[in-house]
Amino acid sequence: MKQKRIIFFSLLLFLLNSQAFAGGIRGTVKGDDGTILAFATIFVKQAGTGTAANADGFYEIALPAGTYEVSYQFLGYETESRQVTVGNDFVEVNIVLKTQVVQLKDIEVRAGKEDPAYTIMRKAIAKAKYHTQSIDSYAATVYIKGSGQLKDYPWLAKKTLEKEGITKDRVYISESVSEITYTRPNTFGEKVISIRSDGKDNNTSPNPFIFGSFYHPEVAETVSPLSPKAFAYYRFEYQGTFQDRSFQVSRIKVTPRSRGDNVVSGMIYIVENWWSIHSLDVQTTKLGIDIGIKMQYAPIEDKAWLPVSHRFKVNGKYLGFEFEYNYLATISNYKITMNPEVYVEAMEVIDDKLEKEEAKEAEKKFGQKDQPLQERMASGKEIGRKELKKMLKEYEKQEIKAQKEPEVVANTTYKIDSLAYKKNTAYWDSIRPVPLLKEEVKGYQISDSLAVEDRKKAEGDTVKASKHKGFQPWDIIMGDNYKLSKRSNFRIHTPVGGFNTVEGLNLIYKLTFGTILPDTNKTRFSITPAFRYAFSREKLSGLLTMRLQNKNYRLELQGGRYIRQYNQDESIWPLVNTFTTLFLEQNLMKLYERDFVNLLYRTKIGNKISLNSNLTWMRRRELANSSNFKIIDRRKIEGYTPNRPENEELLDTGFPEHEAFIGSIGISARPWLKYRIINGEKREISSSSPTFSLDYRRGFDGILGSDVRFDQLELGMKHGFDIGVRGKVDVALKGGMFLNKDKLFFMDYKHFLGNRTPFSTSDPVGSFRVLDYYRYSTADKYFVANVHYQFRKFLVTTIPIVRLTGIRENVFVNYLATPTSRNYTEVGYSIDGILRIFRLEAAAAFRDGKYVGYGLRIGIATSIGVNFSEE
Repeated sequence: MKQKRIIFFSLLLFLLNSQAFAGGIRGTVKGDDGTILAFATIFVKQAGTGTAANADGFYEIALPAGTYEVSYQFLGYETESRQVTVGNDFVEVNIVLKTQVVQLKDIEVRAGKEDPAYTIMRKAIAKAKYHTQSIDSYAATVYIKGSGQLKDYPWLAKKTLEKEGITKDRVYISESVSEITYTRPNTFGEKVISIRSDGKDNNTSPNPFIFGSFYHPEVAETVSPLSPKAFAYYRFEYQGTFQDRSFQVSRIKVTPRSRGDNVVSGMIYIVENWWSIHSLDVQTTKLGIDIGIKMQYAPIEDKAWLPVSHRFKVNGKYLGFEFEYNYLATISNYKITMNPEVYVEAMEVIDDKLEKEEAKEAEKKFGQKDQPLQERMASGKEIGRKELKKMLKEYEKQEIKAQKEPEVVANTTYKIDSLAYKKNTAYWDSIRPVPLLKEEVKGYQISDSLAVEDRKKAEGDTVKASKHKGFQPWDIIMGDNYKLSKRSNFRIHTPVGGFNTVEGLNLIYKLTFGTILPDTNKTRFSITPAFRYAFSREKLSGLLTMRLQNKNYRLELQGGRYIRQYNQDESIWPLVNTFTTLFLEQNLMKLYERDFVNLLYRTKIGNKISLNSNLTWMRRRELANSSNFKIIDRRKIEGYTPNRPENEELLDTGFPEHEAFIGSIGISARPWLKYRIINGEKREISSSSPTFSLDYRRGFDGILGSDVRFDQLELGMKHGFDIGVRGKVDVALKGGMFLNKDKLFFMDYKHFLGNRTPFSTSDPVGSFRVLDYYRYSTADKYFVANVHYQFRKFLVTTIPIVRLTGIRENVFVNYLATPTSRNYTEVGYSIDGILRIFRLEAAAAFRDGKYVGYGLRIGIATSIGVNFSEE
């Protein structure tokens, strides 16, 4: 979706009553100093409906005839409630809100004493889980409106953008209306009933925030001030208390202990005695993009405080492009059902830290632990915060045990009504709760006119376009994809090539035919021939791949004559090797040729265990250099190094032509894996469990002429986890041994992911930075450890402006133990997220504690994780 490509914070919520009525209320909202209160919140208690004024302070709500209690809210001003009777026409109600009078409570604050904000926040944090558990279900209608503007761009892009109708004064706008539902503990549903955009495919979804909550520890990957870990992330300062209708509201300043992504700063307002959120006015950043968040809550049915309006402002700069987006959201037609096992009408939380005696007295009033939770909570009007947290934690634990699928953390459905895109302007004019501004109306007019022009062009080019359907001669060079039927397609892959000293220049050309079989698992069958021509050798080789695959298994048969790196993990990219060979005179990639047939099968056993197996017959032959071509001859050497790896364990890695029949079987398990279900499809949360692996490989002697006999066993573990507020740790461990090594050749050794190029192309966790590709390869015992630690704040990231651009610092340690490696160790440092794309690394290598070398590397940012392959 287009909104997601801009930034997921652009998916914000605007909730409204979708029914159109003849009457209602309208008017303006101002402050007592004459200030227009743009985006003030208006909430109709009897209808459970919220809306917001526009930037001019104007609002309009359609309502059926009746009498309503209407509340008008704006941060910094006193809430005003009006009783309004609506007939068949609109009633004009203009509101002037008084400036909020904030008073400091008569609290003794002395040097060394704790700020009163902390006891308020401890109570609010203790009750946060109660607020989520006490609601069994709710339903509402979501209206979301977003408007954005490209404020500046590089002059080089001006002509291209203007051709697309993109100018600095143009306002882009999109609207959607959705019906949403929630059922505790983790079931969400959204049905989009109408969408209108600026002529582009700007579909919107309110899921990131409407299904998130500041009552949760995190919302949209940002630590909430109500998180149990909040005191490690934030400082709090009491700013006073004010009266809002019959409620006392405390104003708390929130300051991050360390500014950066994933934290907020600003104000949170807490309703005393309820210890719930009254409103929020906070800011955060994501990758250098500033996001302002304003939210108003209201007591729905006098049972729960829930958000009724939202305002988000997103702005930032990137590579010369400056943009600003504004999103408004309101909620209408709230219908809530409380959880009878948890909800109690009145419950005061006691801060055990300051109110020790009161907490002891309150604890005496509670019943036995084997009583139902609701009875225990209702047995006394007061409860210690520690006792409350303990009871809710136990309740949640028992509830998870009772679930059919306790590993499912969220179950979401998302549907778009078939008529969602077909609503006309009259519909939107009747349903829109926030009147459009002049700039937004103009934006729609421009978009509509451009859409008409595009449609006319498309209609006018129908005959011309039909002439260009199907195969074109240039597709042989450029590649293309052709749809043969509803289930089948044919693809010409864009040719790729490179240079190595064995083949000289090479060219690889592939074709693929694929079809989806008529079964319920959407099994896809594909057949791919690949042709490879080596210009220096004047040899044509190739392979044929047939694959049968769905979400549960993969069966693949492959065979042919093809070249291969000695390390089957392809430790160096062909493109990188082309660069190092032609420009740096280093032919690092070592190759051999094989005629082979390979059968691969991978499948899942249940949800958490995967099985993979492989059988390969090969005839393998050694290759020699056939080209000395160079673009830059800086070292004036006669030729390149031989195409034969250097190894300390096997001094001569050459081999005669021979046959090999090798099989392998492996199993991997993620015992604590969690899932999200989206539209009935399970999606793994990869970071929720470590991955354990066990692999066995064997060379079979005498079968189909095989000349190898060996057995290899390997154990592995990989996992990533957070350590408090300080950072993230990724660990990869792998150890193994050859149970026997009677007959094997160098390509059968255990090789490791080394690197001698200026580029880091492998997984940062699990690879080395300056290790020679084959020097310590072994047919004996081995152990590999990779530890990668990402700091939230370390050296350059202690500077807030650097940290706010998305820069991250890492340190890493890589360790290799083989009979010849002599405790090879790399210690490195990297800066990640440079221009949000690149990673710069520096590493030093040691053997038995003695320095042996260093390297500087550039790679792709870990947040992107691009992986390139010939396959």
